[in-house]
Order: sequence, then structure tokens, then C-alpha cells
Amino acid sequence: MTVPMSGIPLADHAGVYAELDRAGFTDVWSSEVNGADAFTPLALAAAWTPRLRLGTAIAPVFTRGPGLLAMSAAALAEAAPGRFTLGIGASSPVVVRDWNAARFDEPLRRTRDVLRFLRAALRGETVDEVYDTFTVRRFALERPPAVPPPVQLAALRPGMLRLAATEADGVILNWLAAADVPRALAELGERRPGFEVTARIFVCPTEDAGHARALGRRLITSYLTVPAYAAFHRWLGRAEVLGPMWTAWAAGDRRGANAAVPDEVVDALVLHGSPQRCREQVRRYVDAGVDVPVLALLPTPELATGGAAALGPLIARLGHTEGVDR
Repeated sequence: MTVPMSGIPLADHAGVYAELDRAGFTDVWSSEVNGADAFTPLALAAAWTPRLRLGTAIAPVFTRGPGLLAMSAAALAEAAPGRFTLGIGASSPVVVRDWNAARFDEPLRRTRDVLRFLRAALRGETVDEVYDTFTVRRFALERPPAVPPPVQLAALRPGMLRLAATEADGVILNWLAAADVPRALAELGERRPGFEVTARIFVCPTEDAGHARALGRRLITSYLTVPAYAAFHRWLGRAEVLGPMWTAWAAGDRRGANAAVPDEVVDALVLHGSPQRCREQVRRYVDAGVDVPVLALLPTPELATGGAAALGPLIARLGHTEGVDR
């Protein structure tokens, strides 16, 4: 499950993590956009719920210096030995440049260089290296983790997918349908032992299809108009079906862009229906080759009216042991 949960303070997440554990969820994965940072919710989970695996999906490679990123990862790996996976990725120009006042140059090479630095630093090595996109002089972790965390790489198109396959411990996929998974995995080639495929899957567990589709359209127009995601979906073959959305968005017609997203695209990318129906749809990702399906729970009318009291029962139904999580 993606954490933290919207509308619930971090201080109240002990109960959320306990509910997830009881429901059979094995992992909690954070994200980092403009809400909580990637590491704090996982540090709380490490202390409060000692069985859950933890992962970042993702910590951007531009918004922290290489040494600070290594220290954050090492601290969490020390707090939860053997339970933490560091997911890194390029993020986007809006997050990096507009919100964090950093340069967003050569994302593939920067990600490759940070990945190589992290692998060495988290092993406890002294890194003194001139990389293509930055230079590090004699950096060594004062507290290298006894169990270095696996490092997974967020990837969309062939270049980053191949980098993940050759140099990372796994790949993190995002914003794709179950039917798209084989296309992405084909770029990985034969997977090494222990290599994991993680995918974040947006889930709105309600039988109010109108609500789910309206929310899904807003998310799709927010995300898939970002250049990297637009290029990803062109590569996946959606240039024609999403072309009207991109045209309206470029013209500044936000309402028209929203209306231009077909139902079938929403239904493929944002799962909805009863919790049982959602579990069945998540199973398709697993059958297609995803090892770690990470649900991103979207607001439902039931949650809006029931508040936090409705969350526990919903988690229990989503995490039913006949589902995909065990």
C-alpha cells in the first residue's frame, strides 16, 4: 500500500499500519511529490510495525545531494534491517526545477550516476569519483548499514528500463495498465535472480463508476500531460486515443482535456469496482509479471462520508488473504 494515507495525520498512522498488517499487506511504499517526504512515513512504519517491508517509490535523484540521499537510505536501512528497499528515479521538471530550484538536466545519465554512487556508498566504500553529471570527493558513510538495501529504479521507456535491468536490483513501474506490463518487461530481457518488478497501481474501490472515472480523468490529465509520461504512453501505443487530451491541454483548455479522456483509458489505468473486483484486476498485473503490486488508494464516496472509521474495513476487504498480497 502507498503511504501516508490522505486525510490522516502522520501521528495517527500507527493504527493504519497495524490495519494493513492485519489485513495481509506485506509492504508500505512512500512517494515524494509535494506531500510528505519519502523517508519519514517509512521511519514511523519501521518503529510501529516491525513486519512490514518498506520502500520508496520514489526518492528523486536531483532534489538531494548524493551523500544526503545515501545517508537517508542508510539510516532507514539501519532502522529496519533487511526490510527496506530504496527506489530512486528522475522525477519531473516541475518537482525538480520549479519546486526545488534544481537543474533537471540529462535525467538518464544523472540517474545512472546516482545509482552507481549509491551502490558503492551503501556498501560502506569510500567514494572518490568523477561521474558524468557530478563529482564526489572522498565520501564515506559514518554508519554504513549492516544490510545494504536493494536499490530499485523507476523506469518508463527503453533507456531507463535497460539501465534498471543491468545495474539495479529491480524496476518500479507507474501509470500503466496490466496489458502494458509485457511491453515494459520485454525491455528488461532475462531477469537476474532476486530482481523485483514493482508497480504502483491506482485503485478506487467503489462501485460508483461515475465518481471513479471523474477522479481518474483528473489524475490522468495531471500526470499524463507531463512530457515523460506523455512520451511513455505514446511508446505504449496511445498516441491516437490520448491525442485530443494533449491537444486541448496544450491549448490551455483544461476542461476539454479532461473530457477528452475515454472511459476505456480511465478504466485501464485507474482500477475501480468492489474491493473484490479491484483485487481481481490487480491479479492481472501479477499474472503479467509484477512481483510487488503497490496499491495507491484513491478517495471514494464511502471514505468521504465515513472518514477514518471507514478506512479499516476497506483495508481489510482490499487485503483479503484470497487476494494478491500473500
